[in-house]
Amino acid sequence: MSRTEKYQQEFIVFQEELKSYIYRLVTHKQETEDIAQETYIKTFRNLGSFKENAAFKTWVFAIATNLAKDSLRARERWGEDWMELVKDAHVENRQLLQKKFEISRTSEHGKFVIREHISYCLNCISKTLLLTDQICLLLKEIYGFKVREIMVITGLTEGKVKHTLADARNNMTRIFEKKCALINKKGICHQCTGLNKRFNPKQDTQIELNRIKMVKEARNKNYGQLLQLRFQLAQNVDPLNAEGMDLHNYLIENSPDWAKTQLAKKSKIS
Repeated sequence: MSRTEKYQQEFIVFQEELKSYIYRLVTHKQETEDIAQETYIKTFRNLGSFKENAAFKTWVFAIATNLAKDSLRARERWGEDWMELVKDAHVENRQLLQKKFEISRTSEHGKFVIREHISYCLNCISKTLLLTDQICLLLKEIYGFKVREIMVITGLTEGKVKHTLADARNNMTRIFEKKCALINKKGICHQCTGLNKRFNPKQDTQIELNRIKMVKEARNKNYGQLLQLRFQLAQNVDPLNAEGMDLHNYLIENSPDWAKTQLAKKSKIS
């Protein structure tokens, strides 16, 4: 077996994981496919420069990360209030709500599943972070890379990676503590239970919630620990092969435009 064939086989082993990572960064299905394909081409075009100082998978993730960063460079960072703005947009525009119902009814992957929505929510909240923070957090908490491997992927120093991870966790914890009504009576977001009633009424909300460790242990954990349980849940959800993939993909691809439209409306009013 040639060196190229050996690494092609290795690439196949983690390519679905790679795609899910790219998707969580760019949150666009077709763009994910394009970047994954470009990553493959660039990997094997430059295989001669791979010196095996790090694992092949780490090297490939570095290539994919740089391509994703190039794609995201011109995009605006998500605002922490965007999800509330998206909700307002659907309240004001019946057609937007109707489109979600259409996807839910007709798509093979349009089912609403609370567990998947919690993973989707984690992704939306992570989009409010600085891009470097988001990258380090995903690599460490969802894809299990060690700090030294994240250093290779991002080009950051050990101290910078650790500092970035701490900042990212602190910000995610702060945002969830304020927003999530699923485990906090003061939270303002009721999407998990509200959307379940609309899009999957046959799924008993309480029974489903009782199956989720994060919800069951909410009273016994602090918010940092609950964030870690969210990560564990997300590790077991492939956003590109989930039961509700089409529904959540529609939401996450369009949320920035919906939120910006609402911001423009508010700006005109004020």
